[in-house]
Amino acid sequence: MNLVFKMIEMKNLIYTLTCFLILTSCEDVIQVDLPTENPRLIFDAVVRVDATQTSTEVRVKVTQTSSFFEEPIPVSVDQITLLNVDNPGAGGTGEPVLPEVGPGEYAKSFTTENLMQDEYLLQINVNNEIYLATTKFVPTVPIDNLEQGDGDLFNGDETELKVTFTDVEDRDDFYIFDFDFGNYLVSEDEFYQGQEFEFSYFYDEELNPGDEVEVSILGCDESFYNYIDLLIEQSEGDFGPFETPAVTVRGNFINATDIDNQDTTDNVDNPNNFALGYFAIVQEYKQTFVIE
Repeated sequence: MNLVFKMIEMKNLIYTLTCFLILTSCEDVIQVDLPTENPRLIFDAVVRVDATQTSTEVRVKVTQTSSFFEEPIPVSVDQITLLNVDNPGAGGTGEPVLPEVGPGEYAKSFTTENLMQDEYLLQINVNNEIYLATTKFVPTVPIDNLEQGDGDLFNGDETELKVTFTDVEDRDDFYIFDFDFGNYLVSEDEFYQGQEFEFSYFYDEELNPGDEVEVSILGCDESFYNYIDLLIEQSEGDFGPFETPAVTVRGNFINATDIDNQDTTDNVDNPNNFALGYFAIVQEYKQTFVIE
């Protein structure tokens, strides 16, 4: 396991070793063998859709895992293509290839209406490998209210933010909440379907009066919900799950290079040759809140 994704455990290890050196005044060099794993590609391909806009930018960030002490490395790919599976060529966007707009970043605007109603396939070609993922748009509901509370959890200096939204009746919904600063939370409507629901989120970050936080509610299907839930659980908040996966959690990309059966998408010769990350097209509502 590459310990790029084990920040919490490594922090505790460094702290323990530091205390040992101070207490014993040992001058010997202590070598720690870190488990390693071959580098993996990371595809950050979550498309946030504002339904009020006529076009939406589809931006894909491609990086590669590196050693523990380094940030993921931007990667240039051969080609990234976004194909409309239901209506090929629809949307008036011309060539569906995403051009490179920065190191490891590819972006192009597509018609919002089509993104919201059709199924899409994202194909990424890199180093003679072909990676594929498909998705369909998932709607969500707006945030009804954001309100600062005066509650706390453990330290007494957390900042409470109360969030209120109203779930849609007769539809099974899953939600991802983006609380800024790489803070995420997931929820499903099993116990509040069709009802107004309020909950509190507590910021550990030091927030001062006048600071602004941007809060978003994102729609997601059950698969994406489970993926983000596992990332949040494993990362314990040290990584934003839309930026760098905290552990080797498989998303919805498959390596299709060696697929020989159109009806089967998992019969590759090397099942361990996969990329990290997720492709999703989701509706987003967001609000900015000023800390009092």
